[in-house]
Order: sequence, then C-alpha cells, then structure tokens
Amino acid sequence: MIMPEQRRRLVTEIPGPVSRELLARRASAVARGVSNMLPVFVTDAGGGVIVDADGNSLIDFGSGIAVVSVGNAAPRVAARVTEQVSRFTHTCFMVTPYEGYVAVCEELAARTPGDHEKRSALFNSGAEAVENAVKIARHATRRQAVVAFDHAYHGRTNLTMALTAKNMPYKDKFGPFAGEVYRMPMAYPLRWPGGPDACAAQALEVVKSLIHAQVGEDNVAAVIIEPIQGEGGFVVPPDGFLPGLASFCRDNGIVFIADEIQTGFCRTGDWFACDHEGVVPDLVTTAKGIAGGLPLAAVTGRAGIMDSVHSGGLGGTYGGNPVACAAALGAIETMEAEDLAGRARRIGEIMLPRLHKLASAHPVIADVRGRGAMLAVELCRPGTLEPDPVTTSAVSAFCHRAGLVTLTCGTFGNVIRFLPPLVIGEDLLDEGLSIVEDAFASVVS
Repeated sequence: MIMPEQRRRLVTEIPGPVSRELLARRASAVARGVSNMLPVFVTDAGGGVIVDADGNSLIDFGSGIAVVSVGNAAPRVAARVTEQVSRFTHTCFMVTPYEGYVAVCEELAARTPGDHEKRSALFNSGAEAVENAVKIARHATRRQAVVAFDHAYHGRTNLTMALTAKNMPYKDKFGPFAGEVYRMPMAYPLRWPGGPDACAAQALEVVKSLIHAQVGEDNVAAVIIEPIQGEGGFVVPPDGFLPGLASFCRDNGIVFIADEIQTGFCRTGDWFACDHEGVVPDLVTTAKGIAGGLPLAAVTGRAGIMDSVHSGGLGGTYGGNPVACAAALGAIETMEAEDLAGRARRIGEIMLPRLHKLASAHPVIADVRGRGAMLAVELCRPGTLEPDPVTTSAVSAFCHRAGLVTLTCGTFGNVIRFLPPLVIGEDLLDEGLSIVEDAFASVVS
C-alpha cells in the first residue's frame, strides 16, 4: 500500500473538471435519493487525507461518518483482507462456518462493557444490528414495546426508521412504520427547558415518569439509546443520566440497548462510550468503526438474552462475511497496538480549546460538545436557541472549497460535526481547525 502524501493540496477548484464529469455520469445512473455531502470522486485515501480524481488532496474530518478510524487503508486491515480474499470470500457462516467470525465475536466479548458471559451475532450494517437487537429483546422478554429518544438516529429500515426521530430526509413519506415504538425526550442540555442544570436534575425522572404513565414498565421490551447521539447532533447527556437509565431498566426487567454504532471502537476516547461512566448495557450494537471500512455490524450481549433466541432465528446470507471479519480483526489489532483510544483523547485535547475559543469569538456558536474525537458545534441565531442551518451550511461549504471534508448533522440541520480519523497527524488537525476558523470569519458577519 502506498500512503498518500499527508498534506492538503488544491490543484483545481472543488469539484474539479474530472469530478464534474463523473457527477454527470452519476446523475444518469445513480438514484436521486442517494445524496452526497461533497461532490468529489475519490481515487486514494489514507491517514488524514482524501485524494480526488483531479489530484486534489483534502483533509478528512469525516472518516466516512466515523468508519475509517484506523485510516482508509490501514496496513493491518489491508494485509488481513488480502490474505483472506486469496483463500475464500464467502461460504455463509450458517452453512459452513469459519474461524474469523468466531474470533470477531471473541474480541467483542472481551472489549464491550462488562465482564459477564457474552454472545454475539454478526450482520452487515448498523440498521441490521439495531433491528436484530430489538428482535432479541422482544424474544427474551416476551414484551413488545420499545422506547427510543428524541433526536435519535438508528437506521433506515422500516423498524429503525420508526426508532429514528428525524423526518427529513430519513422518514418522509416512507411510512407506515413499525408499531410499538414510544419516544421519550432526550437529555439535551442546551435545549432542555431551564438549561443544562435543569436537564441534569430533571431528565431522568421525566423519562421514567413518562414510561410509567404512557407505556407501563411491564410492557417495555427494550430501551435503546446512543450514549452520545450521532446524526441527531452529537448530543451528550449529563453525567448520571445513562447510569440511571440503565439502573431503571435493570430494576424493571427491561433490556438496555446501547447503540454504539457511531461512538464505539475508540472514537470517544474509550473503547466504547458507555465506559466513560461505567455503564454496562444488556445489548450493544456496533458497526461503522469495527472493520476499517468493510461492511460489518454486530449485536453483543448477555449470554442469557442472546441465547434466548431459537436456532435459526438470527442470521443472514452475508452477515459476518469472512473478508469483513478479517478486516475487523486487523482494525481491532490496530486500535490496540496504536492506542487509538488515547489518540482520540489527544484529538479532543487539541480540538476542544480551539473550538471553545472560536465560540467565544462567534456568538452564532451556541454550544461546543462531544468527547474524544467525536466533537461538534451547534449554530443558533445569536442570543437565542433558534437553529441557524443557513450559516451551518455556508460554513461547511467554505470548508469544502478550501479542501476540508466536514459533515453537518442535527435534527435542525444546524450542527457541524468533527470525526477525524484517529490516525490523523496533528499538523493536519491544526490546519483543518484553521480552515474552520477561516470559514467562520468569512461567513459570519
């Protein structure tokens, strides 16, 4: 593997002429419903850069939406994948099994929160993992109701759209959705009535009271929550909320599902975001960062819950594909060998002070939040909590033109999220932050 030169370089406008030609082909061949954030076509990527078809080298603050934490072509991942491809690419684990699937499940048992006996099942995508976690919880409890939260994002299948909070673009006119899904207010410090202190004091009791009054604890199979919300805006609940919610579930025989699809595998400075407060979920869903860019997902949980499902009740033709399993073992080896949880904490130490300084200079930034290398700024009309998606979009567009990949998110489209690869060089990190600062200086009047 030849690593791209680790520097930003612009040789054409963004997008350049080759990318524009490819965009024209895309328009005539790819469904309109498949969007893209930055219209450049990639030819090479690795470390902290993406190289496009015109020869531009862009700094990557997106990691393919938190997927390539180990880099786009990490040597250990590439080596294991190459070796596995030369042996076999598929048999279907449900037909003739192979060691790689078992080895990934062993790693998940060792690394997910808690020292209890665990089992795992492997799938293809985060949405598949969430859907199967709900299936398992319902089977184990013989209950039907599932509780999710405002601002949640759990996927694009029918059930996971029901769990997802945001209508456009994820749910609009795709219904009817799966039933027995109940939504609770998220512990969102910036937007909780009365502010962060009130959120810390009230949110858990409000949620517990609503579940009791509107659903009934004995009817709830599972509560599912992202320890730090992803697409909903990188919302970080106050300390104590997640442990309290897990305790409530435990006391009432409810399966507590932590959706660690975006937060997992070192992204927040721990192997899993639940580790920050010592929360031990009953089930954990993982995907994204698990396999260095190859499609793989998992549900990992307490052996008694996972094994409650009858033989044949879980699976899928491609779930735990041998090449994806090889990639996952290479990615996990990389995370361990290079201490990428520590690298994520270091990224946070570099980025947070500069983002807070940026917020002090630009009142349009209402909040700076996140943990490790999962950080965000929320933009509002100064002095209010009125979302400002127009400025958000303009800042992100400036970054794109300047050669920095940034992503937006949030229920109101007013959050810029930062998800750099955990292997990014600090010089690129600093340069990327300078571009963000220039963007705000240029866009915000």
